[in-house]
Amino acid sequence: MDARSPQHETTMAEVRQQESGVVMPAGAVSTARRILQRITGLREFNILVALLLLGLFLSLTTDAFLTTGNLFGVARAFSLTAIVAIGQTMVILTGGIDLSVGSVLALAGLSTGMLLERGAPLPVAVMAGLGVGAIVGLVNGLLITRVGLPPFIATLGTLSIGRGLVYVLTKGYPVTVPYDYQVFIWLGQGYVWIVPVPVIVMVVLTILGTIFLGFTTYGRYIYAVGGNPEAARLAGIPVERVKLLVYVLCSTLAALAGLILVARLVSAQPSAGLGFELPVIAASIIGGTSLMGGEGTVLGAVLGAAIMGVLENGMVLLGVSTYAQQAVTGTVIILAVALDIWQKRRRMRVRRTRG
Repeated sequence: MDARSPQHETTMAEVRQQESGVVMPAGAVSTARRILQRITGLREFNILVALLLLGLFLSLTTDAFLTTGNLFGVARAFSLTAIVAIGQTMVILTGGIDLSVGSVLALAGLSTGMLLERGAPLPVAVMAGLGVGAIVGLVNGLLITRVGLPPFIATLGTLSIGRGLVYVLTKGYPVTVPYDYQVFIWLGQGYVWIVPVPVIVMVVLTILGTIFLGFTTYGRYIYAVGGNPEAARLAGIPVERVKLLVYVLCSTLAALAGLILVARLVSAQPSAGLGFELPVIAASIIGGTSLMGGEGTVLGAVLGAAIMGVLENGMVLLGVSTYAQQAVTGTVIILAVALDIWQKRRRMRVRRTRG
């Protein structure tokens, strides 16, 4: 029998396992190897490893990082970014972008806060805030699909309009939410056991978003539209309806984040959400979402938000200045995009070689 035959390799593997005291069938070894290769091949696996390495570094260099209070505090801090990044990821998957999420967050929170200040029923105030987000998303989608404006221009316009409305309605003053609405305040300040409520909301939305993108018809449509809009249209996919859907979802999630922020602060601040679109987009990109569309996951976006949150917390614990923090964050974004481009080129070279 040839020394390199599969039977000989199987026998040698069994001998090595017997020498180590562990006997496993060759089929189980092969299955375990395939599972390991599949896991390590996932884009999210690399992001998770980076997050764990960052956490390990901060655990060794600071005393306060690896404590329950700090970890849950970090999770609460980046939960709003992660919630909005879920919607932003869906938009970017179609080849678009939504710059208005910060203004939507502020306008939706202000709408709910003003109604609560006037004694409106809580369900009415909450639905009004979410409705504002859905309306802005619908306007964005119509400007892009019907008017034909580029996503950057359309959402930049609604960003300015939304921020202007916030300042007009508040005249620069915050709107305070009465403490009578304890159920609403619990949404931002409450806990379930030791876990902050916003973190639970983030986890639930991550699961729902993953199921939606991975196991529903419209989820597959979103990837198809981002991969090749014209091919998707020829295949009978309602491209315009898909784009409308993702912009409405994105703005609605931004509105939800605005309500959580108002509940946490017990007031609607006119400056809420200023520049919020930048960390949201960065979270999606760091999480592996391609700006070209068609590639990315909800879990990756949430992990990207976690990396940014942990990085920011770590720099504070290490005493890094605020100005340097911004520089570090910008560097991380550039590296993430550069890595994405490098991986795409590498995959293209591999395909050409195999072809």
